Amino acid sequence: MTDRKAHIAANLAQVEERIASACAAAGRKREEVTLIVVTKTYPASDVRILHELGVRHVAENRDQDAAPKATACADLSLTWHFVGQLQTNKVRSVTGYADVVQSVDRIKLVTALSAAAVRAERELGCLIQVALDAESGQRGERGGAAPDGIEELAAAVDAADGLRLDGLMTVAPLAGPFAGRQRAAFDRLMEFSTRLRAGHPAATMVSAGMSGDLEDAVAAGATHVRVGTAVLGVRPPLR
Repeated sequence: MTDRKAHIAANLAQVEERIASACAAAGRKREEVTLIVVTKTYPASDVRILHELGVRHVAENRDQDAAPKATACADLSLTWHFVGQLQTNKVRSVTGYADVVQSVDRIKLVTALSAAAVRAERELGCLIQVALDAESGQRGERGGAAPDGIEELAAAVDAADGLRLDGLMTVAPLAGPFAGRQRAAFDRLMEFSTRLRAGHPAATMVSAGMSGDLEDAVAAGATHVRVGTAVLGVRPPLR
C-alpha cells in the first residue's frame, strides 16, 4: 500500500467511525447515511484510491476541475455529485458527467439543466439548495434559494424533462440567525424536507454536514454527508 493510500484509508476509517457513532447516538442504522467524499482540488489518482477503498459517491464544485477528472475516472463505478454554484454556461458540461446536481437554486438553472439532460439523453438527479441566510426572493452568500422558494423550484424540477427531484441540500450558513448553530440549521432543513415530501414523496434525499459538523447533520436526520478534508487532508488548491 502506498503512503497516500494508507493515509486516505486511515482518514476514511476515522470518518466511518464518526458516522457510525453519530448514527448510533441518533438511533439510526449506519446504512441510512451515505458518505460523499468531496474531491475538489484533489487529483484523479485520489479518486481512484477512494474507489479502491470502497467509496462510490464523490463530489466536485468546479466544472473546470471536475470535467477532466470525471473523464480520467470514467472506467470506475462512481456516482458524481456537483455541489458548487452552477452558472448556466457550464450546464452542458456538468450534465455530461454529473449524476446529481445538489445546487439547484433558480428557475433559469432548472430550464438549462433540463435542456442539457434531454440533449444528452440522461436523467439528472436534482437537489434544491436551501439558503438559510437568504431573505425572500434572494440567494444566499454561498448559493441557494430562500426557503420560501423551495416549492416553486420543486414543481419546476418535477415538471422538467430529463430531471428527477431527489430532495434538498444546505450548507451551514456563516451569517444570519443560524450562523454557528449547525444543528439548528440542519433541523430546519429537515422541517423543509418533511413538507416537501408531503407533495413529492420520492424527494427523500437530505444532503447536509461536512467534515466539521457531520455529527449534527446525522443527528438531525441527513441522508447524505459531504466530507472532504477529513478524508483527503488539507492541501493547497490546484491552479
